[in-house]
Amino acid sequence: MNKHLGTALLVAIAGLILISVSVFTVDERQSAIVFRLGEIVASHDKPGLYFKLPIIDRVRHFDSRILTIDTDDPDLFLTSEKKNVLVDSFVKWRIIDVRQYYVSVQGDETRAAIRLTQTVNDTLRAEFGKRTIHDVVSGERDDIMNVMREKADGDARKIGVQVIDVRLKRVDLPQEVSDSVYGRMQAERTRVAKQLRSLGTEESEKIRADADRQREVLIAEAYRDAQKIKGEGDAKASSIYASAFQSDPEFFAFYRSLEAYRQSFKNKGDVLILDPSSDFFKYMKGAGGGGRR
Repeated sequence: MNKHLGTALLVAIAGLILISVSVFTVDERQSAIVFRLGEIVASHDKPGLYFKLPIIDRVRHFDSRILTIDTDDPDLFLTSEKKNVLVDSFVKWRIIDVRQYYVSVQGDETRAAIRLTQTVNDTLRAEFGKRTIHDVVSGERDDIMNVMREKADGDARKIGVQVIDVRLKRVDLPQEVSDSVYGRMQAERTRVAKQLRSLGTEESEKIRADADRQREVLIAEAYRDAQKIKGEGDAKASSIYASAFQSDPEFFAFYRSLEAYRQSFKNKGDVLILDPSSDFFKYMKGAGGGGRR
């Protein structure tokens, strides 16, 4: 009884060992290829439990997640203007046909990345050669990325992979070209600034000249009006004087004498030498003395 039990136990253990070396798993992040004596006999893209021949079959797993190619140094490309630009890009890709992937690049991720990088660079070189710096920097950047993605994906499927996305992270000018461009931009802005200053000076001179002209016109008009008013006042005063003289000639003569006295003796230091019998003292002689002094 014990002998049969030991035999059954050995058989069970051997069966378990046989099963353990005859099965393998593929999770959702992987693809797998089964080799038999160095030849591919099966490939599995779906997760699950699979069988193989022990010892004879060998299984190799591959990462089926999205991978990234991102170079450290930007590449140099030539535009239609024969200007060099530095382009920094990245590629997103994944394995979709593990058998074709292994046949094409022996399942080497580095070789696949080199192949995709060459395809992307060739496409970039062709597309940049058709466009100006302005186009590749802003104007047609999305178009370039779409063309790169389509061409890179078409070539990538030949090796069993799919290009999901290609992006331009940065498009810059080389340092020497940047300095030249910035120098031209600065010169252009300086020219525009000088032109605007010149126009401003011209406009200010026009405004100043117009203001001076208006000032002279206003002064002339004011002087004209003042002279007119003064003439009218003098005429009215003369008319009043004439009326007063006609109505009372003696009073008018007396008033004129007072005005002459006031003008003659305006200052304390004024000296006037006249004959006492002069008509200038006519009204002074009669002041307080009945004309005897």
